[in-house]
Amino acid sequence: MRPKPRIIVGLGNPGASYVGTRHNVGFAVMDALATMWGTNWRTDKAHRAEVATSEDVLLVKPQTYMNASGESVGGLVRYFKCKPEQVLVVYDDVALPVGSIRLRASGSAGGHNGMKSIIAHLGTEDFARLRVGIGSHGAGSLVDHVLGRFSEQERMTILPAEQTAAQAIMTLLDRGFEAAANEYNTRKKPREEDGIGD
Repeated sequence: MRPKPRIIVGLGNPGASYVGTRHNVGFAVMDALATMWGTNWRTDKAHRAEVATSEDVLLVKPQTYMNASGESVGGLVRYFKCKPEQVLVVYDDVALPVGSIRLRASGSAGGHNGMKSIIAHLGTEDFARLRVGIGSHGAGSLVDHVLGRFSEQERMTILPAEQTAAQAIMTLLDRGFEAAANEYNTRKKPREEDGIGD
């Protein structure tokens, strides 16, 4: 049985210009969780992160920019003497339709630079992740897509999905990883090409 997460990380880019972009879905889920728990964010300059606590769980928004997220996460994991399997990372995934969520116990980076950085700094892929679908970039630029904002129609899907993702994390903490995965992974069927991000 996978242990309860002690550190929950949402990936994104710091700064007002990135708020609401597809790449910052992880930050949005962390904000939803912090609101549900009634906890406040504070700056952890030593680990270049915004952090919030609720009981024995630390919420983290790295302030290193996406490609260097592992610097912040790795430092916090070492500081709190956590094992990688006690970490849960929430991030955006272009391989999933907008608003779809998928919990996985481990896996590769799937081309996501933030995840590549975390895997490099933790030295393992053995940590849980919650992927939030932001839709495919099609024939357009991947960078423009992930740094762009959702359309009004997409916002009607992604905003409740961020709340659902936060609820999935609460279920995971309360009832365990398998129970949360069984309940939330089936709520929206991923596309066949979902395997791209696995």
